[in-house]
Amino acid sequence: MLERLTSTCEAEGCDRALDDDHLMLAMETEHGTRRAYECDCGAVTITVVQQ
Repeated sequence: MLERLTSTCEAEGCDRALDDDHLMLAMETEHGTRRAYECDCGAVTITVVQQ
């Protein structure tokens, strides 16, 4: 089930898919990976994946 999760823009009324083309920053720490995606609408969505 988790292998089918996708990142989507969370701006109101947007819901566009966010892929590697929209990835602006990735940071790995001992607690996991943080990724910042910039959507074509201008919104930024942050994801956190714990290790």
